[in-house]
Amino acid sequence: MKTVTLGRSGLEVSRIAFGTWQLGGDWGRFDEEAAIAAIRAARDWGVNFFDTAQAYGFGASERLLGQALRSELTGERDQLVIATKGGLRMTDSGLVRDASHEWLRRGVDASLGALGIDHIDLYQVHWPDPKVPAAETAGALAELVTAGKIGHVGVSNYNRTQMELFSATLPVETVQPPYHLFRRDIEDGLLPYCQRHDIGVLVYGPLAHGLLTGTMTAAGVLATDDWRSKSPVFQGDTYRRNVETVNALKAFATERSMTVSQLAIAWTLSNPAVHVAIVGARQPGHIYDSLQAAELGLSEDELEQIDTIMAPATPVAGPSPESV
Repeated sequence: MKTVTLGRSGLEVSRIAFGTWQLGGDWGRFDEEAAIAAIRAARDWGVNFFDTAQAYGFGASERLLGQALRSELTGERDQLVIATKGGLRMTDSGLVRDASHEWLRRGVDASLGALGIDHIDLYQVHWPDPKVPAAETAGALAELVTAGKIGHVGVSNYNRTQMELFSATLPVETVQPPYHLFRRDIEDGLLPYCQRHDIGVLVYGPLAHGLLTGTMTAAGVLATDDWRSKSPVFQGDTYRRNVETVNALKAFATERSMTVSQLAIAWTLSNPAVHVAIVGARQPGHIYDSLQAAELGLSEDELEQIDTIMAPATPVAGPSPESV
């Protein structure tokens, strides 16, 4: 597995990170033993970077990740980079953003306990909180770095202006934005900014939350406990048009002895500002296909042809459950 230095953080990480959003309950039911086997397979095949979050089941995903990697977390801790996120809180009325000093402090302690570790390599603010000053959020995390509970600090779903406000108190080391063939809005502003400031970029959703796996059909029905069943990205004319585009990408990939998933991941990694693509799986075989994408390269001509195929597609937004 190829590795890369994650910007100014200096962390040496695999170009594919194993993501665990799908293990928190938002994607429906799953087999825990198979999920643990998928995590173990990723590690055995060279992945050293694992990304989770407190809000993925509020401890469920973190506990499962800690369980799967217990032997390494106990005896080979320095060989793993564990990233998690905080700043979301569940209330009686639903999920809310809370990047206050007190909630972040409590969140870090909760994540440490769920993961079963004594420090978090990379801690990220899950979403910007408009109700809390950036200086308070950054200051709280700076204290946790000093306390040794956090090694490095990043943000997720932040724009350039929000990152600049945060960095006035504590320099942002990494950012985690959504990025895939149907969502390219970060190319004009955020990615060039990160390149100029040596900020590590780990993108999530490179497979467009399943759309770019090539397994979804226009007639397919998602389970009601899967967040995608309520997202406009997976409904109506937009969805049907984009499925047709994926079918065209699939034919293009097949001609090059790739799967469409591998093509999509390789495409995100072809951007020089992107360090890492986060890919999740609930079965070992699924992660193996994705990991191979890190070894693939796309020529300038192929990238231009992909742009041509994508021209009829409808760009999408809504990278996560709308309640967030």
